[in-house]
Amino acid sequence: MWYLNMNAVMAMCGMILILALTRWWPHNKRILLLAFNLSFLLVFSKKLFVFYIIYTIVNYIAFRFLCQTTSWRRGWFITLIALNIVGVCGMRMYGMQIFENPLFDTVMLLGLIYNVLKVIDAHYFAYFIGKDARAGLMDYANYILFVPTFTSGPILKFRDFMADTKQPYKLSSSQVEDNVKRIIMGLFKKIVIVTWMTDVFNHMQQGELHTHQSLFLMVWFYALIFFDFSGYSDIAIGFGRLMGYNIPENFKKPFQSPTLTQFWRNWHATLGDWFREHIFMFFSRQAPSKVTAAGLSILIMVLIGLWHGFSWLYFFYGLYHGIVIALENLLGKSTVNKKKVSRSYFLARCVLTQAIVTFSVIIYSGNTETVWKIYRGLLNWPF
Repeated sequence: MWYLNMNAVMAMCGMILILALTRWWPHNKRILLLAFNLSFLLVFSKKLFVFYIIYTIVNYIAFRFLCQTTSWRRGWFITLIALNIVGVCGMRMYGMQIFENPLFDTVMLLGLIYNVLKVIDAHYFAYFIGKDARAGLMDYANYILFVPTFTSGPILKFRDFMADTKQPYKLSSSQVEDNVKRIIMGLFKKIVIVTWMTDVFNHMQQGELHTHQSLFLMVWFYALIFFDFSGYSDIAIGFGRLMGYNIPENFKKPFQSPTLTQFWRNWHATLGDWFREHIFMFFSRQAPSKVTAAGLSILIMVLIGLWHGFSWLYFFYGLYHGIVIALENLLGKSTVNKKKVSRSYFLARCVLTQAIVTFSVIIYSGNTETVWKIYRGLLNWPF
């Protein structure tokens, strides 16, 4: 992650300063940003630089092909999507040491799980829009290699990024102030709050756990993950907007979500939006029935779980969330209009949603032994 490296932070600050000083040049945002993105990757890792040069060029050729081809479009579209998915799955397996190859380096995985989503979004745009979706290699490369969102969310949409690319670099004093404050807040969350909360979490889980301790650790870890994810998003949004691109919000008051369906529209919102848009667009271009929507909800949440990691924990995490969202769809309880219900009912639904999330979010710890220890502790009454 760039944002814990002061050299990387200072490099991005320097890039913003250069963009501000050259704002009279109509193409400064496009040309200087590409030079920065490539230089940044080269300094960080030569192997990463070479890998992403090849990865970007190959996918750009596929993107332009989809824009222009008229025969077997659907077949080519599915094939190109499948190749990207197989590629990232293979890289994950190398990272898990299921496969081994002297050419593989874990640094290649850096950002790939986010960048493959951007590549697929561009392919969707090319397939559904056609020739009008064409973009130059420079702009496409900037989209894939955009440093502020390279290793974490928010996930950028191709059409939005291309629209911002066409706009000249402009930045008001109020925008600078707001985004600098946001970067500082994000760094405070990540460096101060998350570091302290992680130390407390690691200390508390040592030794035997009882019910009250496991409950505390679940709630504590949920808060820790929020500060971690939202901190990264704050920094990425701040730097991205200072570079002239409107980075979307990733966290939209998720604790005020009265249903799990609405929770996933507010928590890591760009990830949930990406999977909903691309899965529903592929399988059901028209408004789906309740049963179809429920089935697709389970599929989407399982894929989101596996996107986080190839393990049974993440699979069951996605399945658990998918089943709850499917039940909300089938029962017609997927949304709650705050203005049409009593305050007590709305708060009760929010509490229930947070309890559902709290029970499962410990999966994000990524440590199977820790997860099962905390779950076992729930049944260990302190008598």
